[in-house]
Amino acid sequence: MNKSTIAVCALAVACTVGMSGCASMGSSADIYDSMQTQHEETVRMATVESVRGVTIDNNDGHPAPFGALGGGLLGAVAGSAVGEGHGSLLAGVIGGIAGAVAGDQVQDHLERQRGLEITVRLDNGDLRAITQAADGQTFHAGQRVRLLSSGGITRVTA
Repeated sequence: MNKSTIAVCALAVACTVGMSGCASMGSSADIYDSMQTQHEETVRMATVESVRGVTIDNNDGHPAPFGALGGGLLGAVAGSAVGEGHGSLLAGVIGGIAGAVAGDQVQDHLERQRGLEITVRLDNGDLRAITQAADGQTFHAGQRVRLLSSGGITRVTA
């Protein structure tokens, strides 16, 4: 490999690693950012009515090009290393397309996480539904839980 190919590979790897940092666990009941600490939260008691598994899209439904770009770059570099002349160019194009598709799928996987939609009945009879990351806590119908609310964010905890 020549120096420019190595530089392109290094850039592609950096893009791919950087994109993996986009995955967030911000919807977990167990993770607080620094701005949420040392603030008073309202605590309400409730009873779980139902629990449903959901998928949380950390990219808010917007497509992000980083996976496709990084994968396409890696695929193009790898493909261009095959053959010589026009064959190398064709392999680079095919590798770039395949890498872009694969990179997009990897990013899509990284941007999604398992979540729970927990419907609870407050002690006053009102129903509420809270969605949060499935972070190991299990909930079941009839279970007593706490709703912790502050700044528009509500968490369900056992």
